[in-house]
Amino acid sequence: MCRHVAYVGPEEPLGRLLVEPAHGLYRQSWAPRRQRHGTVNADGFGVGWYAPGDPVPARYRRAGPVWADLSFADLARVVRTRALLAAVRDATLSGADAEAAAAPFAAGTWLFSHNGAVPGWPGSLAPLVPALAAEDVLSLEARNDSAFVWALVLARLRAGVPQERALAGTVLEVAVAAPGSRLNLLLTDGDTVTATAWGDTLWHLSRPGGGTVVASEPYDDDPHWCEVPDRTLLTASRTDVLLTPIGEPGGAVTSVDAPAPAKEPLT
Repeated sequence: MCRHVAYVGPEEPLGRLLVEPAHGLYRQSWAPRRQRHGTVNADGFGVGWYAPGDPVPARYRRAGPVWADLSFADLARVVRTRALLAAVRDATLSGADAEAAAAPFAAGTWLFSHNGAVPGWPGSLAPLVPALAAEDVLSLEARNDSAFVWALVLARLRAGVPQERALAGTVLEVAVAAPGSRLNLLLTDGDTVTATAWGDTLWHLSRPGGGTVVASEPYDDDPHWCEVPDRTLLTASRTDVLLTPIGEPGGAVTSVDAPAPAKEPLT
């Protein structure tokens, strides 16, 4: 389910990264080439981007397919950015959350997307609820697995866990609770991109003119696209990409770095 893409680099119009490429995210909404689960991503879309001088990203999200939004082409043509995160959605389960369920999710300077699914949702992740503050659970933006996974990542980030460990720790924690989960996560703060390949495709491209793209699948046939091995953590800047194995759930390679359990006030 879903396709997503992130970019950090020289300022570009949104459309040059999302619409103009022959197999860009816009086309992937109805004709993805490497999607293993699902065929059409018509259950919503979103793009988040960073304006010059403003560290807090803007977002544009809709509940329907991107090709049906007549305003998106104009937006993508004129809005320029140094960093973005965008996604098209194929919902695992139908729901009533509309555009609130569409990535990217946001908090502060961060944008986040989840490509995948959690088997047995919501019951399979119920044991993880106590790790979150009650306020965080009650204020989930949507009632789907992706929003809950984002809450787990965000709790780590707010506790001071570095971005790469926040993603890897969440992946391991969710994979233990719900074996068989597909957890390709994508996170940016406008300067770097952090991602996981866990159960689905992930690629990266260092552009000749500068900048780095991380995506579910290549948006063109450039031979410089590199596939990320499964169960790998990717960290990227505008100039460099680092790949690190995440390790098996419950193994010793990576700690889950779980935040301290939330405490309720005594009454």
